[in-house]
Amino acid sequence: MFLLLRPEQLFMDLRNLISFEILDLVLLALALCALAIQIGYYLLVYAKLAFYRPQEEATVHHPVSVIICARNEFENLRKNIYAVLDQTYPEFEVIIVNDCSWDETEEFLEKLELEYPQLKVVTIVEQEKYKRGKKFALTLGIKAAKHNHLLLTDADCHPAGRNWLNLMQQRFTSKTEIVLGYGPYKKEKGFLNKLIRYDAFFVGVQYLSFALAGKPYMGVGRNLAYTKELFFRHKGFASHNHIKSGDDDLFVNQAATTQNVNVQLDLQSMTYSEPKKNFSTWVVQKIRHFSTAKNYRKNHRSILVISHLSHALFYVALIALLVFGFHWQAVCLIYSSRLLIQLFILNPITKQLGERDLLVWTPLMDALLIFLHPIIYTAGKFIKDNPWK
Repeated sequence: MFLLLRPEQLFMDLRNLISFEILDLVLLALALCALAIQIGYYLLVYAKLAFYRPQEEATVHHPVSVIICARNEFENLRKNIYAVLDQTYPEFEVIIVNDCSWDETEEFLEKLELEYPQLKVVTIVEQEKYKRGKKFALTLGIKAAKHNHLLLTDADCHPAGRNWLNLMQQRFTSKTEIVLGYGPYKKEKGFLNKLIRYDAFFVGVQYLSFALAGKPYMGVGRNLAYTKELFFRHKGFASHNHIKSGDDDLFVNQAATTQNVNVQLDLQSMTYSEPKKNFSTWVVQKIRHFSTAKNYRKNHRSILVISHLSHALFYVALIALLVFGFHWQAVCLIYSSRLLIQLFILNPITKQLGERDLLVWTPLMDALLIFLHPIIYTAGKFIKDNPWK
């Protein structure tokens, strides 16, 4: 058969054959390399959370200052603040910073102060020449706090139970200065809700796992505790005050060490937030989160970049192998290897964080988000965000 072909045609066929074989080998090597890195993250890092068992600590009831910043949050405060004020804890105060609200927030808080003596309201008056963000409001709230132990949440958050405050402060020890909590979004109908909840769930898996592995890099302001002394020792938000967001993750990133961070995973210690109702507002929220990550410490950025790149490379290499006609059985085997380990690790985590229904969505969400995130990140260069948040 080859003898019937012209020499130049035979050369071209051999070159194409060799090229495709080399391309297959390169793609296969990339897929296996990405697989190895991903398995490493799951077995060496995320497994810390999957099999975490908290050590029993002697309970010391430190007085606590709960701080909430609110800008036009009347409806959210009306729904959620009573669950914060009615905590079963021996000594605490609740500080609400009313940041230039023009809705019914001020009137509502004035009435609430008369009913709850543990409530303190700090009001910021609008000044046209000086536009300030949430970091300024939070700083004023911290300055107004009379207790060293602080517990932060948002106006749109609802504690899981009346024992939330007690459980969060329980994780403070003689060495602990930061306690990371989990703040899931409320379960609602629809695919968007599943997407938002799964995205927040995996962000939680990452920051809680790395904290348990001795590499704490962020926390979420929906459920975060630290000491007032730590805040002022690090000069508050001075190092990143020029950045709109980051009052939670950037502060934890600069102040956290391998020794001073603890986590609280009890289901009653969580705070539930209202998820975004449409895709565009969620995208804006994600853009704000992405904008802060580039300001993390260099080693933290490296860890996250390697995780995301290997995750994306895994799917891209497998898709390319299928497109170029590589053995689909081998591609399925590689994919299944990661998925089985992923489900093995995430199964106990979903139970631990009260997100059991999200496990079955893992194959779809895992692939969808890794391709959606770069698109959102790119869109962030053209979309302006809310300056207060």
